[in-house]
Amino acid sequence: MTGLDVVTLGEAMALFVACESGPLETVQRFDKRTAGAETNVAVGLARLGLRVGWASRLGDDSMGRFLLHEFSREGIDCSHVAVVPGARTGFMFKGRVDDGSDPPIEYHRRGSAASAMTPDDLDGPWLASARHGHLTGVFPALTAGTLAATQAAIARLREAGRTLSFDPNLRPALWPSAQAMRERINDLAARCDWVLPGLDEGRQLTGEATPEGIAAFYRAQGASLVVVKMGAEGAYFNGQQGCGHVAAWPVERVVDTVGAGDGFAVGLISALLDGRPVAEAVRRATWIGARAVQVRGDTEGLPTRAELMAAQL
Repeated sequence: MTGLDVVTLGEAMALFVACESGPLETVQRFDKRTAGAETNVAVGLARLGLRVGWASRLGDDSMGRFLLHEFSREGIDCSHVAVVPGARTGFMFKGRVDDGSDPPIEYHRRGSAASAMTPDDLDGPWLASARHGHLTGVFPALTAGTLAATQAAIARLREAGRTLSFDPNLRPALWPSAQAMRERINDLAARCDWVLPGLDEGRQLTGEATPEGIAAFYRAQGASLVVVKMGAEGAYFNGQQGCGHVAAWPVERVVDTVGAGDGFAVGLISALLDGRPVAEAVRRATWIGARAVQVRGDTEGLPTRAELMAAQL
């Protein structure tokens, strides 16, 4: 596949979702699915008909083969995913909740094949073949190598004149300190065009209390568009086309909040690449984010292009 619309890099994991509620140690049955902030976005964009490429490393094991099969089936270009003999693929367990709260999650990713990725694993011309790059704050938090790989990918895409989106997607447990997290995440955000923090994330990263203040912080760092995700309160945007607030899409019952931000990114990126005005792009983002919280898996709520057209978004 050449002439990609979007390229991303990051760690994918096998996801085992509990089939019954209760502590993970008491659960007997799990459904196997895919997980990973960057690949969730890749899946969503591919379902909307965009040409998407994903760069990473997987272990030469059953979970690695499962992930490669699933992402290839979604139409994602996985030609730059290295399958590493003797390495392990990360996986995670997710509990079941029935009250809309955040489910318990247990990660098993330390020492994974993806965590050993470095700039040497990147193909610069392949990255530059895409018209847009999407990165998150998860992958650079894993190791010094994945941080360097993320920085190198951003530099290559910027050099090629491509647009870049960045979702902080904070994982404090992966960083050595809160200060290190703020410095590294804000440095990466400053190199990107579209920055997509959640309200709580933005408060942690900028010290600003309001969505307006958070957006102004990143705009001052050079972002051409900042969209602050506010959950049930919708989203606030500040960009070159102006600023404003978009209401949240109504949701009767929240099933699982994991993946909502990734769905939001799918809506925003796809609409902007479709040439839609920012306010319309944010509205599409809130719709896909709302779909994501109504299912248990990370990608089950991501729509097809036909479903998007039926919703007139």
